[in-house]
Amino acid sequence: MTTLDDVDQLTAQRFKRMSPGNQGKLPPVDTSGLPDGPKWPVLLQTAGLLRFRHRFHPYMHRTYGDIFTVRVAPGGRPLVFFTRPEHAKEIFAGDPEIFHAGKANGILGPIMGEHSLLLQDSSQHKRARKLLMPAFNGHALREYQSLVTEVAEAEVATWRPGEEFRSLDRMNRLTLEVILRVVFGVTDERRLAELRPRVNKTVNISPAILLGWGYPKLQKYGPWKRTVDNQHELDRLMYAEIRERRTAPDLADRTDVLSRLIVQGEDGDALDDTELRDQLVTLLLAGHETTATALAWALHEAGKDPELLARCRRAATEGDDDYLDAVMKESMRLHPVIPMVVRTLMKPATIAGYDLPAGTTVGPSIIITHSREDNHEDPDVFRPERFLGQNPPTNTWIPFGGGVRRCIGAGFALMEGVAVLREVFAAYDVTAVGDDEPKVRNITSVPRNGARIRVTAP
Repeated sequence: MTTLDDVDQLTAQRFKRMSPGNQGKLPPVDTSGLPDGPKWPVLLQTAGLLRFRHRFHPYMHRTYGDIFTVRVAPGGRPLVFFTRPEHAKEIFAGDPEIFHAGKANGILGPIMGEHSLLLQDSSQHKRARKLLMPAFNGHALREYQSLVTEVAEAEVATWRPGEEFRSLDRMNRLTLEVILRVVFGVTDERRLAELRPRVNKTVNISPAILLGWGYPKLQKYGPWKRTVDNQHELDRLMYAEIRERRTAPDLADRTDVLSRLIVQGEDGDALDDTELRDQLVTLLLAGHETTATALAWALHEAGKDPELLARCRRAATEGDDDYLDAVMKESMRLHPVIPMVVRTLMKPATIAGYDLPAGTTVGPSIIITHSREDNHEDPDVFRPERFLGQNPPTNTWIPFGGGVRRCIGAGFALMEGVAVLREVFAAYDVTAVGDDEPKVRNITSVPRNGARIRVTAP
């Protein structure tokens, strides 16, 4: 069992071990046969990809076609983008021993840790997914739903008719509470008050901070040092919670994800404290801001269209969860929170007729896939009906990725989104205040102005 005295050392070791420069060297890549792409300096391409993705992806697509190569820091390694569903199918169906997602997500290593589901591959990934899956099956989701609804009710109860606010901020506050209570199982208000600011500082980091992981000396200065210090504090709180939970007298009766994982481990394959910490941080980062952003965009879109708002309110009062589910899905389509799904080739592979060497990173562009006219008619129009009684063609809607790496929390995110929309639209009319557009925040995209809305009594 991890003692709190060990935590600082564990955190420092993780930052050193998971630095992009220490995660294992990939072979040099012969770029002569790769698809076309810009000849710009590597740092300029990297900045375009990370900082200006919503203009960069469409520009690349218009300029170079359905497949294009970008070279990114550090080292100018090639990243080949694909934009057609048949190409995404080839990638998602690729041999997981060859198509490694963990290598491609390595920039997240210092925060998430080596045991993160997003960073593991092959047999390690299969084991971790098997251990986590029971906490996200249908039975578990039904048990979580009442708690999610309770948290949503409490949040909406703080709103006042005529109030104007950034819906992103309110949704972030709500989904953070859901994560802390449903996933972490924290109910003690003192511990919650300690965790909230630490979690927010972990989520709200810029692309420049992520790039800094490749340059460890930066971690002694400015925002990089503050990020490292925050991680030390968050880790202390998380390991303390894990240690206390293992000895909780009501452990077997608890239904939160952390308790389920501990109890499940007592009957067989167990996750140690470090593994639990890494998986909890992964679920936090993957399931907090992403769902909040989709909800904020959904409220803003409903606030722009009286007919859509009326349909949402009717669905909320009549218990039409299918329509609210369609609203969430359409929000994720029109406003992708994550820009791409990536895999790194551990052996040569052929995709879309291109023979690609080992070490190449490949992946579908979610931004382009979701905005193609041949995938979605009138792609710039918010139309939930696309998802009513049908699903879009395979691999044309991929906010959760695909294949054996499809997001384990997809069902949870949609369940949570429906529960929150139900509470909001049952209580209020919403009106969008001003226009909005996406901006980049860490690996996600969020509404630049926070998706401002005004709520009024119906």
